[in-house]
Amino acid sequence: MEHNDDRRRPNPKPTQTRYRHSVTRRDDSVTGLDACASGWVAVTLPPAATGEPSAPVTAGVAVSPTLDGLSLAGVVGIDMPLGLLADGWRDADALARRALGRRGVTVFAIPPRPVWQQPTYAEANRLCRELTGKGLSAQTWGLRGRLLEADQYRRTSPASLFEVHPELAFAALAAAPLQQSKHTQPGLAVRRELLARAGLTLPARIAGAAENDLLDAAAVAWSARRIAAGDAVTLSNPAQFADDATEIAIRY
Repeated sequence: MEHNDDRRRPNPKPTQTRYRHSVTRRDDSVTGLDACASGWVAVTLPPAATGEPSAPVTAGVAVSPTLDGLSLAGVVGIDMPLGLLADGWRDADALARRALGRRGVTVFAIPPRPVWQQPTYAEANRLCRELTGKGLSAQTWGLRGRLLEADQYRRTSPASLFEVHPELAFAALAAAPLQQSKHTQPGLAVRRELLARAGLTLPARIAGAAENDLLDAAAVAWSARRIAAGDAVTLSNPAQFADDATEIAIRY
């Protein structure tokens, strides 16, 4: 996957303080979203107002072809870029890659909005090179449909959407970035075990979503609970805003 050269960018520092603005009460339920073959898989956790944060809970799971088909409220984490630039690259993505070390290859470099507005990959790749000096990988282009859907949804959603990267969540759960890929059985097993230790009980499988998508959504839900409680780590350049004046930040 091609991405921008960090040596040619500013070197912003991640914000690792508690969440600066209260977004909900600790006793609200939270949801994590991940794109899947059937659309979106949502994992909802009940309120965590009483007991330990890692007390066992049974997660609610739903699959929908669209975000509009889900009943979302409160704090919602989503494994999808939120906030696009008019030009240049997002600093939050560079910070996330650095935080994950060798596993930073799992973080896509997200090009500016005009690239996503192109109708074909060839045109998007060409414009990306013109605007940034770097090309666009076909894998990144594959996000287009879901990315634009999330970009539109957050403007009208009753929920508060926050961008989360599940590999950062799993790294926090394990106290180090995971070396096993989520596309291997050992990788799936270690992720499920980490979630179980955090108190999340999940079904073995769910119709319409691969196991790795289910586990990613659960990790995003775990992060959404941290966001709601004011305990999440935030990776962002406070001086960089999206083209619609909203923040660009990755939380976990």
